[in-house]
Amino acid sequence: MKVIVPVKRVIDYNLRPRVKTDGSGIDLSNLKMSLNPFDEIAVEEAVRLKEKGIAKEVVLVSIGVSKAQDQLKTGMAIGADRSILIETEENVEPLHVAKLLKAVVDQEKPDLVIAGKQAIDDDSNQTGQMLAALLGWPQGCFASKLTIADNKIEVTREIDGGLETISLNLPAVVTSDLRLNEPRFVSLPNIIKARKKPIEIKKPEDFGIDITPRLKTLKVEEPPVRQAGEKVESVEEFAAKLKEWGVGA
Repeated sequence: MKVIVPVKRVIDYNLRPRVKTDGSGIDLSNLKMSLNPFDEIAVEEAVRLKEKGIAKEVVLVSIGVSKAQDQLKTGMAIGADRSILIETEENVEPLHVAKLLKAVVDQEKPDLVIAGKQAIDDDSNQTGQMLAALLGWPQGCFASKLTIADNKIEVTREIDGGLETISLNLPAVVTSDLRLNEPRFVSLPNIIKARKKPIEIKKPEDFGIDITPRLKTLKVEEPPVRQAGEKVESVEEFAAKLKEWGVGA
């Protein structure tokens, strides 16, 4: 079994993003960039499948700037075998990401795609679903547990009413939730080994995919400062405050 794991380079989750002074976007200068946490969980799960003898090869795919090779090396230090970087300076939208991933899947012929359920920078939560639709594959989103047997994969996912387990025929697309696993600590020897693992560099045009943006960011601004709470003495006063604030109007 071959497993493909899409990964993304994002601002480290411990850092607070800064909005550019002109409001055109997020200022990424001099900020630590890391592997998207949900993608790291997906890589860990794929490597665990390999360690169990279920998967034979784990291939990482990233779409972004040349420096995304650092995050690919992190994923290979976890245990992935090789990587593909589709290099571009453009901000690639989820549909374009899904189309590029489909092109890679058509080329690599994997049995399973495990992706993070969302990226922490844009929180779109769209790519996995779009990829499954483009491929015509079954999908299991927000997985908290995976079991593979007899060319089927069982995905346990959290829903409002508790837990739901669905059975999918392979090949399939699965997106990982936080509770799927806890990624391992990456040791220095594995980091050194990862430097020798291959990274294939591609361009979007190599796959014939037009990544011209369809969306335009009009303005990015800081969220409003949280207001201090107020105590009220009665339901009537509470209702009056809500009316004053325009809540429910």
